Amino acid sequence: MGFGDLQARDGLLLLNNFLADKSYVEGYRPTQGDVVVFEAVKKAPATDLENALRWYNHVASFSDAEKQKFEGQRQSIEHYGRQHGQDSQEKHEFKSLSVNPADKKAAKPADDDDVDLFGDDDNEEESEQTKERLAAYAAKKSKKPALVAKSTITLDVKPWDDETDMAELEKKVRSIEVDGLLWGSSRLVPVGYGIKKLQIICVVEDDKVGTDLLEERITEFEDYVQSIDVASFQKI
Repeated sequence: MGFGDLQARDGLLLLNNFLADKSYVEGYRPTQGDVVVFEAVKKAPATDLENALRWYNHVASFSDAEKQKFEGQRQSIEHYGRQHGQDSQEKHEFKSLSVNPADKKAAKPADDDDVDLFGDDDNEEESEQTKERLAAYAAKKSKKPALVAKSTITLDVKPWDDETDMAELEKKVRSIEVDGLLWGSSRLVPVGYGIKKLQIICVVEDDKVGTDLLEERITEFEDYVQSIDVASFQKI
């Protein structure tokens, strides 16, 4: 079980395929499992592994203090991921647990002396304990901070010509600091006639940063930037 070596291409491919229909390693919100796998990956996956990259940038957008508040318990890295063929094995195990109606009718009823479902004293005590546990759980849940809606945006930043200093252009783009904005990986993509555009990924908090703000700030570097396009926009 597991993804294998997440420093190698094969391991990252397994992770990318695993996340094709999932937002997180476990369940529908970030858990300690995401932190364990994130630490094993160590650096942003290649841009062609878009599922793994989207997930990595999202987890990276949380501070260490926020990651410590994720639900669940840390397990070894081998615990996470799904081994090939496990789905079919689980289906087989589920099928083997089905009950034959005839067997169900023949089942011997429980001895009344063995199980007391209506013991007044025990029932009242268990009911009070249940109420206390539910109240404690509700109080614990109410203290947890609400998760912030975020998106992953890929931007295409086009220079004026092939003489534009692309390293300086990228430096200026990354110099933009806005609350709710985190810059990710980037690359230079040829567009023709020796000109290359800067393709850069960022993770934003939807309530704080929008594409209009990004375009306005980046085009302020008018000596370097001719135009900017949104190549992709994905809600996390």
